[in-house]
Amino acid sequence: TMIGGQALIEGIMMRGPQKDAIVTRGPDGLRVEVQERKLPGKKSPWKWPLLRGLYAFGSSQAVGIRALLHSADLAPEEAEQPSKLDVWLEKKLGSEKFQKFILSAALVMGLGMSIVLFFLLPMVIGSFFDRWIDSNLVLNLVEGAVRIAIFVGYMLLVSKMSEMRRVFSYHGAEHKTICCYEAGLPLTVENVRKQTRLHPRCGTSFLLVVVVLSILVFSAASSLLLELVPALAAMKGSIAYKLLMIAFKLLLLPLVVAIAYEINRWVGRHDNWLSKILTAPGM
Repeated sequence: TMIGGQALIEGIMMRGPQKDAIVTRGPDGLRVEVQERKLPGKKSPWKWPLLRGLYAFGSSQAVGIRALLHSADLAPEEAEQPSKLDVWLEKKLGSEKFQKFILSAALVMGLGMSIVLFFLLPMVIGSFFDRWIDSNLVLNLVEGAVRIAIFVGYMLLVSKMSEMRRVFSYHGAEHKTICCYEAGLPLTVENVRKQTRLHPRCGTSFLLVVVVLSILVFSAASSLLLELVPALAAMKGSIAYKLLMIAFKLLLLPLVVAIAYEINRWVGRHDNWLSKILTAPGM
């Protein structure tokens, strides 16, 4: 199926083909909210291959952060006095605009941190090796190894936080539930408990695919660029060259995300030797 989900603070969001559902656990029991999804029209270019990946990624980020903030508002431990800045912004912008501002700020900060941590930082670290490494392919492999090390290290460190371990547990429960549904079994606690917590369409697995795929795309594209623009190759080793290559790779990020989405979509619909190889690292 194409059913997905996301762990929240003391809850889960499930996304179906037509609707989203948010379930949160509070002192009064479970709270369930269901709403229609906003989908592109049948003839929308956002349904074309590659472009649909960008739309799905942007949409899931926006909806996911909104749901996460909503679950945080419902969490009892979050019931505290708002800061003076929050009060001032809400007064100036109004309640609805203030919520949109918070959502936009969270989205920009989240994406910005991901790009800086998993892409910009490895590019900067990798660029220091060009004085010893002449091969563009090897240089990109070094950069990719740094990127994977940062990604795995980040996940390990985050998992040590008690609050995040709780969120990760909900993430596993979401996977088990989808596996149970896709197995055609009734959605009971007993049936769900028997399922694996691993799923090939996992969002974290998707990020790992993006990280690995970036090595291939950046290597091929930067090698082609150096072939087409000999003057750029002559600048190798200079600060200007490093900045240009970093900017070029950042511009390729939407393409990497789009290709990764198509891979993620394909492995979710097939169960064969190739899909198993493609999902093995993430699993």
